[in-house]
Amino acid sequence: MSQVNLLPPQLRQRQALRRLTTIVIAVGIGVLALIGVFYFLQSQRLAAAEDDLAAQQQTNDGLQTQINELQPFADLQAELAAKEQLVQTVYLNEVSWSSALLDISRVIPDASYLTNLTGQVTAGTAPPPTGEAADATLIGTMSFTGVAQETETIATWLTRLEQVQGWVNPWMTSAQEDVPRSRIYSFSSGLDLAASAATERGQGGGQQ
Repeated sequence: MSQVNLLPPQLRQRQALRRLTTIVIAVGIGVLALIGVFYFLQSQRLAAAEDDLAAQQQTNDGLQTQINELQPFADLQAELAAKEQLVQTVYLNEVSWSSALLDISRVIPDASYLTNLTGQVTAGTAPPPTGEAADATLIGTMSFTGVAQETETIATWLTRLEQVQGWVNPWMTSAQEDVPRSRIYSFSSGLDLAASAATERGQGGGQQ
């Protein structure tokens, strides 16, 4: 059986409008509720982030206090490092002249003696070389005057000078017989000092 709606059209339109209005209001309330929940959750997250930030700031302040307390020790360490660097620079190319005298006493021929000895070393301005370069880099010189019997003694003297570590390029400046046919000669000689002739601290090593 078919149904016939006897309500006037205006009344039907008003009912439809009420239903639509009710739906729109319900949807709006739902949206507002979702917005409220989202705002609440975001507020909670913001509060938690602010708490974390405050805790981290407190931790940072504590660490900064510790850093400030330890700063004097850091300054002392930096000062010590600077002084150690200065000491290394001061002693760079240092030569032990007492050891040099001992080496001379070992290599000088019996039939000769020295009347004068001088030595000089160039102040170091760069890190000392190592290995083969230490024997090729010159840091100073030594000069000798003395008296020797026979020219062979002088030749032996020059040969033995090269046997000492770090003593290189020995030379003879002059050799003059004191009295004709006396075979006694006054001589002047010298040599170069290589970087390997320096002491351990003179080569940048530890303190002696």
